[in-house]
Amino acid sequence: MPLALELAATRVRALGVRELAARLDDRFRVLAGGRHGGPARQRTLRAMIDWSWELLTGPERVALRRLAVHAGGCTLDAAEAVCDAGVDVLARLVDRSLVVRTEEGRYRLLESVAAYALERLREAGEEDEFRHRHVLHYTDLAEQAAERLRGPEQGHWLKLLDEEAANLRAALGNETGFRLVNALAWYWYLRGRFGEARRAFAETLAAHSLASPARTEAATWLTAFTMLVGEGTDSEELRQAALAEHDDPLARAKAEWLLSHVHWAYGDLAVNERRVDRALAVFRERDDRWFTAAALATRAKLAVGHGDLAAMERDAVRSAALFAELGDPWGRLEASDALVRRAEITGDYAEAARLLRDGLRLAEESRMWPEASFRMSGLGRVALLTGALGEARDLHERALDLARRHMARSAEEFAEVGLGLVARARGDLDAAERHLRARLGWLRGIGGTAGLAFAHAQLGFIAEERGDSRRRAGPAHRGARRRPRRRRPARDRARAGGAGRGAVPGGRPRGRGRAARRGGRAPCGGRRRAAARRAARRRADLREDPGRPRCCRDQRRGVVAGEGKT
Repeated sequence: MPLALELAATRVRALGVRELAARLDDRFRVLAGGRHGGPARQRTLRAMIDWSWELLTGPERVALRRLAVHAGGCTLDAAEAVCDAGVDVLARLVDRSLVVRTEEGRYRLLESVAAYALERLREAGEEDEFRHRHVLHYTDLAEQAAERLRGPEQGHWLKLLDEEAANLRAALGNETGFRLVNALAWYWYLRGRFGEARRAFAETLAAHSLASPARTEAATWLTAFTMLVGEGTDSEELRQAALAEHDDPLARAKAEWLLSHVHWAYGDLAVNERRVDRALAVFRERDDRWFTAAALATRAKLAVGHGDLAAMERDAVRSAALFAELGDPWGRLEASDALVRRAEITGDYAEAARLLRDGLRLAEESRMWPEASFRMSGLGRVALLTGALGEARDLHERALDLARRHMARSAEEFAEVGLGLVARARGDLDAAERHLRARLGWLRGIGGTAGLAFAHAQLGFIAEERGDSRRRAGPAHRGARRRPRRRRPARDRARAGGAGRGAVPGGRPRGRGRAARRGGRAPCGGRRRAAARRAARRRADLREDPGRPRCCRDQRRGVVAGEGKT
């Protein structure tokens, strides 16, 4: 390393720092010459590594060149399995400073040594063979992990796959077929790496067109990650296209659950619920406890669509019990989500906050960042409902930032809608409108009918509070009513109904909601001015005492606004 720095320093005047850095991929040519005096082996980077190579024994040279197929280092087991490199040989390479052993027990090559060793591997004609062995080893590892990511060892295997992320990406770049992508799918989901997963599945499917069960599974995962990335394609169209390819009953049941789960609050909620019911029947028939628990958790959330709080609680409690028996951290988070919603709807904000704090802690410990974002937004909703507007804003802002960093579009929408509600509660109607309008295009693209209805209703009420409801409230409310009325979820009735009657902390039901329900007929003349004065007085009240929890009866029904988490 000191020699490389010294050689690089001699090129700075001629190339500049940026150009030199750009050319270091070809380090042996760039760092050739430039140093005068001293032994010949110290005049170029290649000469230095050549000299070290010549001192190695035959087995040491073989091990060093084969280690170059690893990216980001490897464990002793991987070195033995892929490279036939025993611990004695590795120890000698470490002693010669050609291999570095990290505190975590991994063996890695410095970049210059790795580049040199790869050249030697190619000269020996071994590159294809050992890249293939590398792919097989990490595919086997991913398949082992896939079996254990649904249970008590979830945290251990998530950490192990995190450590091998560079090797897994390298293996994906070497024509792996469907085994590796299908094995990594749940890992990518748990880690919130939706964009990476979508690219990997798209590339693999493009490279393999022959129909097979593995290809159908991969296509289903591509659909799921496309929905999660949220690129403006209607959720229901995607579901129908993917499910049409399934003929095996168990595989179809898993696909019906997965594609209903990832966007449970988007599209036709009644159809989603029927799919989950069918899948649950198959899982129970096969005595598959994990998928039974997962389907129960999803059905519990869908139960809010017809206001069945008893069914919501029953399914959520059973799901939580199963996941606790299985020891699955993600499952415990998933089952608790419906219990949080029930607590909000029934006005038990202390219980909702407790469940959300426990969930946030578990999500952060497990590094499940989309889940952490949803829980943070959930705590922001509870803060809003109890009048802690500053805390509500801070929590939603943190949740939005976290969701953006991990490309979790549903979590982004949930957080930004929350910011709109907080801004409206604080009397900042311009900010409220900005936040609510920011997600309209995306919701239209994915078929987010409930979210569109809620956002339009909110925009209508904002217009009324400004006193310009003839111009703006009517279109907004009519936009809300144009959404399909297949089943209006209880949470949406609570959201739209409560918010539509001035349901902000410190507010109380007023007659303004009646104008919206009449189709947007606004008060005119003196009545318009009176409405504007009432809105101004309420904003003044909020500014005087923004922390006082004065929740109206509509909020006690649960103003859990936003399209809903996936």
